[in-house]
Amino acid sequence: MVVHGDSSAPLHSRAMSSAATTSPSVDKVDGFSRKSVRKAKQKRSQSSSQFRSQGKPIELTPLPLLKEVPAPEQPELFLKKLQQCCTVFDFMDTLSDLKMKEYKRSTLNELVDYVTVSRGYLTEQAYPEVVKMVSHNIFRTLPPSDSNEFDPEEDEPTLEASWPHLQLVYEFFIRFLESQEFQPSIAKKYIDQKFVLQLLDLFDSEDPRERDYLKTVLHRIYGKFLGLRAFIRKQINNIFLRFVYETEHFNGVAELLEILGSIINGFALPLKAEHKQFLVKVLIPLHTVRSLSLFHAQLAYCIVQFLEKDPTLTEPVIRGLLKYWPKTCSQKEVMFLGELEEILDVIEPTQFIKIQEPLFKQISRCVSSPHFQVAERALYYWNNEYIMSLIEENSSVILPIMFASLYRISKEHWNPAIVALVYNVLKAFMEMNSTLFDELTATYKSDRQREKKKEKEREELWRKLEDLELKRGLRSDGIIPT
Repeated sequence: MVVHGDSSAPLHSRAMSSAATTSPSVDKVDGFSRKSVRKAKQKRSQSSSQFRSQGKPIELTPLPLLKEVPAPEQPELFLKKLQQCCTVFDFMDTLSDLKMKEYKRSTLNELVDYVTVSRGYLTEQAYPEVVKMVSHNIFRTLPPSDSNEFDPEEDEPTLEASWPHLQLVYEFFIRFLESQEFQPSIAKKYIDQKFVLQLLDLFDSEDPRERDYLKTVLHRIYGKFLGLRAFIRKQINNIFLRFVYETEHFNGVAELLEILGSIINGFALPLKAEHKQFLVKVLIPLHTVRSLSLFHAQLAYCIVQFLEKDPTLTEPVIRGLLKYWPKTCSQKEVMFLGELEEILDVIEPTQFIKIQEPLFKQISRCVSSPHFQVAERALYYWNNEYIMSLIEENSSVILPIMFASLYRISKEHWNPAIVALVYNVLKAFMEMNSTLFDELTATYKSDRQREKKKEKEREELWRKLEDLELKRGLRSDGIIPT
């Protein structure tokens, strides 16, 4: 999902993921059956980062419901319930503390409803207790991610076993932050830089449900606490740099980019040097990582947001994409071509002129690609009315760059669908500038004749050399007199 416009718009869908299904395949992989490998992966599909050495059973003293006590007593009871909910259970042991787990779950449900509809509960004493309860439940060391085995594009993620409680804690915290009574001036003593750092660490959770809630929480904090905004941007910057240049592993890149899409949308003009540097030094290099497909839609949205804010950034962005253009991965090439089309949809004609030559040299190479999906995606540019208008205005520059590739492909490409698209492009070029088209056709044909003549001369020369070598060999054998 991509964030648009108002920074207060909800950022999470709260969709639930289903458990992994295992493949019946029993192919051998390095001496192990694929089935056994899948079983190992299935075991990790339910995990937890919260463990407690099992001692005595946990006992919580039942408290009355908030709605059952008089209104003046509710704030104090609210604090007691928050303190009770600081207790963390071991969800890996499915049989332990069942009654108390259910009691805590129902208490959290009650707290969610209470902060949604009640008034006057948010006393100054409540703020530290809310942050303490949330911190006790959500902040923990995440289980190690085995990046050698886990493929986020194919394998099911590790789901947090404590989610029945964790989801309600996140829901409660979001309602707390969104409350009409919420006062950032009081909350900033407790929701500080340390809290934000711990929150950002959780974005590496493999559970997509948790990352979805984290996205909303961080977005609300960014909107409410002006003093934390620069710090949040700086820390996201650090996460991305570490991801690109060191680890190439971080689960929450797409979610952080979604938040950034909304942040960039709200940037004031003119853009600060810090924001421009973030675009060039961080967002553009994100295109180089192997897992680009997992977050490319969100990344492209952020790039386009920048260009809509400041069109003068178009040239460095396109040159950056051309610099990092994939050499051997056709899937990434198709993604790059899609992103370039999004950029060209918002480009200004004055900026287009600056980058048309290097851009269409790359498009020409893509059109010539033996991989038909790359060639097809590049040729689809001619179906875009705005791009066509830009090409038509600059046909005297673009047509000579594209012509040789297009003409050759029209005669030689193996895929008939590509040949049909190329004919349409050539027809469009001919209608744009028939004089130049005829000149280029004549030049191309004469060049091809010269090439064929040179090729024939080379073949003739090699034939003569082979004949000469053969005669020399026969003489040395005494078959032909010297």
